[in-house]
Amino acid sequence: MMTMRYRGRACLSLMFAMMLGAGAPALAAELKVVSWGGALQEAQAKVFFDGFSKETGTKVTQDSWSGELAKLRAMVDSGNVVWDVVDMDPQTAAAACEQGLLERIGDDAAFKNAGLVDGALTDCAVGTSTYATILAFQKDAFPTAPASVVDIFDTKAFPGKRAFRKSPVDTLEIALLADGVAPGEIYKTLETQEGIDRAFKKLDTIKADIVWWEAGAQPSQLLKSGEVKMAVAWNGRIADANAKENADLGIAWKNQIRGFDMWVIPVGTKNAALAKDFVSYTIKPEVNAELSKFIAYGPTVEAASALVDKALLDSLPSAPSNSDGALAQDGGFWGANGDALNARFASWVAQ
Repeated sequence: MMTMRYRGRACLSLMFAMMLGAGAPALAAELKVVSWGGALQEAQAKVFFDGFSKETGTKVTQDSWSGELAKLRAMVDSGNVVWDVVDMDPQTAAAACEQGLLERIGDDAAFKNAGLVDGALTDCAVGTSTYATILAFQKDAFPTAPASVVDIFDTKAFPGKRAFRKSPVDTLEIALLADGVAPGEIYKTLETQEGIDRAFKKLDTIKADIVWWEAGAQPSQLLKSGEVKMAVAWNGRIADANAKENADLGIAWKNQIRGFDMWVIPVGTKNAALAKDFVSYTIKPEVNAELSKFIAYGPTVEAASALVDKALLDSLPSAPSNSDGALAQDGGFWGANGDALNARFASWVAQ
C-alpha cells in the first residue's frame, strides 16, 4: 500500500513535470516540400511555403528533383519517406499513382469542392498552377517571327539549330500537330502504332538540326548563347529569363501544350494530414492567384482568375489571346504509355 509520504512525493514530481512541460516550447511541425528548382520554386517559396509557415507556424523545408521516380520509389519501398509533398507534372503524377507511390487524395472533399479547372484534380494529384510548353525564339533571328509551336519544324522559313526537351512528352504531340493532326485527335492518334510511327517520321525530318535539353533553364541559355535559334520551352522559364536576364526572347503561343504543376503526397509520409493542409492552403483563391505575380503561370482555381492582376493576364498560358490551338496534356495517357514510348524515344535519339 502506498504511504502518504510516497504519495506526496509522487504528486510533487508529477506537478513539477507538468510545470516543465507547460513552460517548454512546443516543437514546431515540419514539412518537406519538393519542387523543380529555379524560377518556379522561388515563386512557390514566396507565395506557398512562406505563407503557409506564417499562417500555421509550420517549418517548411525544401528539396528539388528532376522528375525521376526512382528516388521516391526507393523511399516508399524502404519505408523511409522523407518527402511530404512533391510537385509533379501530370504524366509523372499519373505514373506514380499507377505504381502505388502516392496517396489517393482526389476524393477528398477539400479538393473536390475547391473549384479547380478541368484536369487539375486527378486520383492522386491537385493542380496548383497552369504552365505551357511554347516556342521561344531569338527575336532578331528571322525576317518574320514564328507564330506557332509547330513552326519549329519549318526549317525553310526558320533555318538553324532548334532545341527540344529530351523526352517524348510534348515532343511527339508537337510532331503530330506539325503533321496536321488536330489537337482533339492527338492522343487518339498516339494510341495507334501508325500514329506513333507518324510522329517519329516527322521528327526524322529535323533530327539533324535538334539540340536536346534536359533542365528547364537550358532553353534560354541555348538561345542567349546563339547555339540555337528557337526552342521548345516552358513559358515561365522564358518569362523569367526576359525579366531577370534581359534575354529579350520571343514567345509563340499558338499550339501551346498546356499542363499543370500538381501537388502529390507520397505513400508513407508521417505528415500526411499536414501535407493535405498545405495543399489546401495553396488552392485558396486569394493564395492561388498570387503565384502569377512571381512567375508567368496561371491559377488552377476558377475563382482565383478574377483576382489575378489584370496587367499580368496577357503573359499567362490561360489568357484567351494565347489559347489558339492549345492542347491540354493528357497525363493519364502518359501514365499508361510512358514506359513504352520512352524506350522507343531513347532508341530513336541514340540512332
